[in-house]
Amino acid sequence: MSIQQLKDKALANQAVKAEYDLLEPEFALIDTLVTMRNKAGMTQDQVAQKLGTQKSNISRLERGSTNPSWKTLQNYAHACGFEISMKLKSLKHHVSGAH
Repeated sequence: MSIQQLKDKALANQAVKAEYDLLEPEFALIDTLVTMRNKAGMTQDQVAQKLGTQKSNISRLERGSTNPSWKTLQNYAHACGFEISMKLKSLKHHVSGAH
């Protein structure tokens, strides 16, 4: 069984899917970090050197096993030649004309 098949089987369980969906923003952030570094053509070691830290810290950041500050995320992005921004979206569904 492939990893994708295993994932699909697990996500067929609604409880597992609900928990997985709650983690989607974290997965998206991790993907964004790795994508920035890859587009910059940099290794984890090179990013670590630019940030004055160790490769293991970059690895933990890219695995999502740390809770980085906004400043850490900005510094990481800048080291890779990117700027980050935040967008907000309401969790409430607004219905036009509803009170």
